[in-house]
Amino acid sequence: MRRRRTAPPSPLPQRDGIDPVRLRLPEDPEGVWGTVAEYLRERYGPERAEALVRERRIVSVEGPLGPDEPYTAGRYLWFHREFPPEERVPFDLGVVYRDERVLVVDKPHFLATTPRGSHITETALARVRRDLGLPEAQPAHRLDRLTAGLVLFVLRAGDRGAYQTLFRDRLVRKEYEAVAPYDPGVGLPRTVRNRIVKERGVLAAREVPGEANSESRIELLEHRGGLGRYRLLPATGRTHQLRVHMNGLGLPLLDDPLYPVVRERRPQGDDYARPLQLLASVLEFTDPLTGEPRRFASGLRLARWPGRP
Repeated sequence: MRRRRTAPPSPLPQRDGIDPVRLRLPEDPEGVWGTVAEYLRERYGPERAEALVRERRIVSVEGPLGPDEPYTAGRYLWFHREFPPEERVPFDLGVVYRDERVLVVDKPHFLATTPRGSHITETALARVRRDLGLPEAQPAHRLDRLTAGLVLFVLRAGDRGAYQTLFRDRLVRKEYEAVAPYDPGVGLPRTVRNRIVKERGVLAAREVPGEANSESRIELLEHRGGLGRYRLLPATGRTHQLRVHMNGLGLPLLDDPLYPVVRERRPQGDDYARPLQLLASVLEFTDPLTGEPRRFASGLRLARWPGRP
């Protein structure tokens, strides 16, 4: 069995907390690419490829590549992407806990956990790496961009698998807080189980007939002024699961732009005055490296609960 070649460390540092793109030049049995530039033109298009080569932004471990660099299959190359300017999410990333292995942060509403789509440098990952000086940090799990609350980052590459496995194997107790309408006709607490599907290119997920792939326990903590404050305990992690389950009970979360109806996005972007009233409030697990019980609680609060400052 042929062993995969291990990539060398990148000769380029991170930029704004984002790793450079790494390329491994593929095999070329017919010899169609005489130079690296010819391969880049086919992969990225003439305009972008010529800019990368002309500006000497393509580098190997030996340094920047020139326009006539010969093509060598299996060679590793790196370059930095150019990102369009992003509006800063006007809320701070709070540090809840930090030691030599992990970092727990309070992610604000509207900040993506990791780069995706148009959100690249304005993400929790980029802020942790750039602003806290932790270049090896990686999240052990993800939190939806519109949801605020706790995210666990692993600070050393060698520890990453152990913590990510906890979340993959559902060994982490997650607790959420939500504000939604109060309906005395909805009997709580209850456990909701159903099948949720999320289609590519469609903003909202939906419930469909079939074997259940999602489970959440819904508890009412208190009610006041026609609103309820709820504790949500997901046993699974489907996309938008808690939002779908609450909407299915006739209790859509306050300021949810997707449920029960997809709200048209404002031309000027996110409405920072109307964050989704959903907070990842507690993470609890047994540390996979030390065996210690761990429990972290968010310091954030949901603004729409009556009486909250």
